[in-house]
Amino acid sequence: MDRPAPSVSAPPRALAHPLPAGMRDLLPEEARRRRALAKRVLDHFVLHGYEPVALPAFEFAEVLERGLGTLDAADVLRFIEPESGEVAALRPDMTPQIARLVATRLADAPRPIRLCYEGTVLRRRQGRARRHRQIPQAGVELYGVGALGGDLEILRLAASAVREAGLEHVVVDLGHAMIARALLDAVPAGLAAELSEVLELKDASRLAAVLASPRATDVPRRIVAAIAALPDLAGGGEADPDGALVFERAGCLLAGTPAEAPLAELRALWDAARKSPELGPALRVDLGELRGLAYYTGAIFHVLADGPGEPIAAGGRYDMLLSRFGLPMPAVGFGLNLDAVAWARDVAGAADEPALRVLLAMGPERAEPLAAALRG
Repeated sequence: MDRPAPSVSAPPRALAHPLPAGMRDLLPEEARRRRALAKRVLDHFVLHGYEPVALPAFEFAEVLERGLGTLDAADVLRFIEPESGEVAALRPDMTPQIARLVATRLADAPRPIRLCYEGTVLRRRQGRARRHRQIPQAGVELYGVGALGGDLEILRLAASAVREAGLEHVVVDLGHAMIARALLDAVPAGLAAELSEVLELKDASRLAAVLASPRATDVPRRIVAAIAALPDLAGGGEADPDGALVFERAGCLLAGTPAEAPLAELRALWDAARKSPELGPALRVDLGELRGLAYYTGAIFHVLADGPGEPIAAGGRYDMLLSRFGLPMPAVGFGLNLDAVAWARDVAGAADEPALRVLLAMGPERAEPLAAALRG
């Protein structure tokens, strides 16, 4: 039986809906601007002594997931790799890839190791301002330098990189992952998990209810008081430019608790960073920041700008990361979300370098050799 000829009036679904949800094209002008932004940032990293590396678009899922940080495993896009039959994953973050690279290919390299990268990661995007799966990133990783020295270097580089990208007015929120973790480690595991969720949402009324529940009866009162105060332990800026009010209150609340030592570490980093002219005016402190609580081991920060509903850059210290790949080593770094940076640039009215175009008003016999000479 003859099949009816396909209708030319109804385009195939692949043409009517050319891209999966969360994916997008960049048209010529936007692509040119994005490429120029990435080059500008990467060149800035290289000028600061960071060597560029290029990484594969996908790897075996087990390797990538070993180094996942603030992402949930559900954010990872997996597939069966045809050659091996093993589960592979499109990279959701570049930090695990670089950790794998350092632990294998660069295990004997002189330290410290300074690396930078640029590329696209792919992940599920739930509850974000822009639900794109593909996220262009650029960032740096510093291996082999401990706290304070390494943290300060990375903070300064993050601040100078966003300014190199054309953003003069940003806020750098600085915290320490071990402050909240040390307090939560002092409460029962089930209660700690709920408190972590509530603290991340900064829901003060629910936090008070959980801490007043019978499950918290046996938790030392000093720990309860410190946890209850975490969402309010934030400051800096015009009202408290040197952070004295926040650190004074935190010092009283955290004295004699396991969080006292990480608070002292954060204060030392804060005091050093405040002296940096490109960083000091932008600094704010937030002791209630819980992002990546199970991943970060020290200072954490994110950079905010007008426009995007999410940080334009984020990073921190993750000294246990390389241990997951068999090579214990201090590590700290940050990544820029180039989509968010571009959005913030548009809001700020940052100027772009115009594309160079030359019109040759002559016949092709003369124009072609002249165009070749100009390109050279």
